[in-house]
Amino acid sequence: MKDGKRILIVDDEPSVRNSLRDWFLADGFTVETAEDGHEALKSMNSGPFDIVVVDLKMPGMDGITLEKRVREIDPNAAIIILTAFASVETAVEALKLGAFDYVTKPVDPDELSNTIRNALRQKELQEENIRLKTKVSEMVLPSPIIGDGPRMRHVLEMVETVAGTDASVVIRGESGTGKELIARAIHSQSERRFFPIVAVNCGSIPETLLESELFGHEKGAFTGAQYRRKGKIELAHGGTLFLDEIGDIPPKMQIDLLRVLETHRFHRLGGNQEITSDFRLVCATNRDLEELIAEGTFREDLYYRINVFVIEVPPLRSRKEDIPALTRYFIEKFARAMGKPVREMSAEAEELILSYPWPGNVRELENAIERAMVIGRGEFIEPTDLPLGVERRNAATAEQSLETIERDHIVRVLREEDGNITRTARVLGIDRGTLYNKLRRYEIEREP
Repeated sequence: MKDGKRILIVDDEPSVRNSLRDWFLADGFTVETAEDGHEALKSMNSGPFDIVVVDLKMPGMDGITLEKRVREIDPNAAIIILTAFASVETAVEALKLGAFDYVTKPVDPDELSNTIRNALRQKELQEENIRLKTKVSEMVLPSPIIGDGPRMRHVLEMVETVAGTDASVVIRGESGTGKELIARAIHSQSERRFFPIVAVNCGSIPETLLESELFGHEKGAFTGAQYRRKGKIELAHGGTLFLDEIGDIPPKMQIDLLRVLETHRFHRLGGNQEITSDFRLVCATNRDLEELIAEGTFREDLYYRINVFVIEVPPLRSRKEDIPALTRYFIEKFARAMGKPVREMSAEAEELILSYPWPGNVRELENAIERAMVIGRGEFIEPTDLPLGVERRNAATAEQSLETIERDHIVRVLREEDGNITRTARVLGIDRGTLYNKLRRYEIEREP
């Protein structure tokens, strides 16, 4: 701790200055002395000091004034005040101004040494905290949001606007548009970024398990609860709770969620202890919440509680100007991961992806590029490397609705994957819960 640490001792009594200098030199510190405030300020020009020991009563510039000047020059210096018993009240004033501590005269070198060790330890902890926050800040940066078109620029402006607040946010958009990426961008730009963002996909968790997932449970709360488990709401304390597909939350649980949002207090399942969680709520949905309210499946009071700030994420077909940049990003990403020499798409392949409507949005594009990278052998992605059937699907007539294209696409992939829901969802770039919803919506039956 002492290596390279610099101490400045400021006292108008030569005997005090010299004795303390000799003591701390012998203790391994680099020490400079000054007989008054003006000389001390000149010494500060030689570089920062870790510790500045200041006598409170000195002719000319007193210790309080010197403390203020030192703080202006070097806010990180730890200042220790030397004071007589009669001026302890003034020393307390110095503490209020930011001094680390004070030591009364006559000075006990051991007491002062202990105070300096504590000050250095606190400085090191503060510096380590800054380093850790910097590292965490770098680690929590989300994947980049690719898109320089006007619609995505508007989305990014809205993210920047709301990130600095604690307002609840609803991110709306079709499946695969990158709603979770937007949620993570909001979190990473907020004051809560040094705490976790905890994500829950409400559409992929069975209703019987969702309550435990959100609120946690105590041991013995239900059959199979062999230990206490913290819920996602509790784990999000200090950070952000991201509820994906919030429109799929069952009506009963909507009441419990509304209560938590209003009070930030709740109980684990089977527990009596009231738990407090300070979190910021960000939601996402690909469903029409107003329509769900009209149907009676989504509570209107919950809707108004979460719908403070809305961000609409555009589908990929409405921002095709961003497709080339997205494609380059995915090619570079998978080339690094797979060690492939592929660097770009051929002109024919690029024309093909620009004309395709991409019902699965950015997630489908990413999946298509990944599959093309697996199949491709040269330096360019060719049309034949793209997922089987893209050219045929691209030939769909303009009269076809997006729903028809999406339904045909799901049916084809489901058939190619032999009806396997997990593999089909992975190819489509969506979760199982979303796929089940689409199967019901389009009345698609799995082949036996």
